[in-house]
Amino acid sequence: MISIAGSFADVTTTDDSAFRAEPPQVAGERELLQGFLDFHRGTLRWKISGLTSAQLVRPTVDPSPMSLLGLVRHLTEVERQWFEICLAERPIKPVLWTDEHPDGDFDLVEAAAAERDLAAYDAMVATSDKIVAGYDLDHTFRRPGRGDAEYSVRWLYLHMIEEYARHNGHADLLRERIDGLVGE
Repeated sequence: MISIAGSFADVTTTDDSAFRAEPPQVAGERELLQGFLDFHRGTLRWKISGLTSAQLVRPTVDPSPMSLLGLVRHLTEVERQWFEICLAERPIKPVLWTDEHPDGDFDLVEAAAAERDLAAYDAMVATSDKIVAGYDLDHTFRRPGRGDAEYSVRWLYLHMIEEYARHNGHADLLRERIDGLVGE
């Protein structure tokens, strides 16, 4: 069994509370945004919990080659792109997608690398949270190579919530095809 952020092999996968907490209903704007982002990150963790490496890399919705591990790898790169490269302006490059393999995050999955990929995801989420905590919601930044358009940290939170929500819908379908687990 594969686990992330500790051992989830013993957790019943229908119990989503082991992976996510409901966002606050009444709170300040930043707490609400972070709460919804964390909820969606936890949803992804729930959708991959208790699966083997082979199950994580198995595409289950023909004709798409998408897998649950591919989604995790993609969201690792999305976090890196927006928080590290764009917001923090760190001169690094994406790791999993390249000019040679623009969809390498989705396509180049290997069961043998699942633990490493899941650990990389957890580390990237922790890095993203540390970075974003240092900026006000009104702080603006630019996306390298994409012109002079400015983005706010508030926009970044909303974009990340949207990105996770869309891909969690994919994860829900992929997981249901693997072992029948359903849930929001």
